[in-house]
Amino acid sequence: MKATRSSYENRKTGVALAMSLGLAGCASILGESKYPVTVTSAPPGASFEIVNKSGEVVHSGNTPSTVTLKSGRGYFTGQTYTLRFKKNGYPDKTVTLNSSLSGWYWGNILFGGVIGMLIVDPATGAMYKLPEHVSADMGTPAAKADNHDLTVALIDSLSMAQREQLIPLN
Repeated sequence: MKATRSSYENRKTGVALAMSLGLAGCASILGESKYPVTVTSAPPGASFEIVNKSGEVVHSGNTPSTVTLKSGRGYFTGQTYTLRFKKNGYPDKTVTLNSSLSGWYWGNILFGGVIGMLIVDPATGAMYKLPEHVSADMGTPAAKADNHDLTVALIDSLSMAQREQLIPLN
């Protein structure tokens, strides 16, 4: 009777272990659904904001910075972010950050089973990953406008010497 009970308990433990592996996704166990992303710019010190695909601003700050972002947007949908960089004297820059399929997701074939592949990882967003780094090259500084004052005058108020310096616009 003791051997039968032990055999039953071993089977019970084996079934529980198999069910726990079947209910967990490989990418959910070994991967992440949120990733730290380092945000930089050249030159540093640019302000930036991160907007998700729904149009919500999820973070704003100054470069360099590290931000934690979700890799998934919904069931079987990866997240895409738009980063908008601004720095005085430089043209604004926009960079897109896309998620991609995580290599751990394919581990479901061996470890996580169909439930992990079709339910757990797609629902948690763990089937996707984000790049570790995103950067914006702000380019060369924008041309600075000359600080000349603008004076508006009627032509009748100008001297003959000033009238001779006028350039006609056609």
